[in-house]
Amino acid sequence: MEQQGTVMVKAATSLLPVVPLADLCLFPEASLTLPPLRPAGAQALAMARRSGRRLLALAHRDPAGEPTIGNLSEIGTVAHVSYVPATEDSPAKVEIDGLHRANVVTLIHGSAFVAEVDAIDDGDPGDEWGSAVEALARYLHGRAELRAFLEGQRRSSEPMAWVNLACQHLPIALSARQKLLESDATARCRKISRGLDALLRKEHTGKVPKVKL
Repeated sequence: MEQQGTVMVKAATSLLPVVPLADLCLFPEASLTLPPLRPAGAQALAMARRSGRRLLALAHRDPAGEPTIGNLSEIGTVAHVSYVPATEDSPAKVEIDGLHRANVVTLIHGSAFVAEVDAIDDGDPGDEWGSAVEALARYLHGRAELRAFLEGQRRSSEPMAWVNLACQHLPIALSARQKLLESDATARCRKISRGLDALLRKEHTGKVPKVKL
């Protein structure tokens, strides 16, 4: 904390417009094409375009609920906004590329959500990274199209990029995906490794796996 006169001000925070994601969760070093946004999200996107092209992506707690202060997660991902022009084969689109996780210190709702955020360090995944990548390799074996899709969504050469992509696209509930985002690198690697192996067991046995995240 830094003291200015008689007011205590927390250091290293920043203000960012917030784009609420109803049934999606953006991870660092991964990319998402934004779906059509509600008015508050569209206004936040316009603010980001005017002020450095950065925003905070926050998942809903309840995907079916409205984007309110109480229905937005406290941990999200700071992202860079990219505008992809239309081509003969595809319409124009907006992509957000995950940079790093952040904790919401204060959230304000006017015509758009604006958050004071504090960056979160993922930490070193240590030996857990190897196990997670091996589990992902097993899951992607024979899934050339999925591997190509993930490669196209990867926004970093860092080892954790593959792990974060798996977390973002694993077929699980939004609440479970949010728990992965809230975990540090070591715990995220451990959890995604268990989750991928559980999905493979489901395919081999036909039984619904019990995945503890």
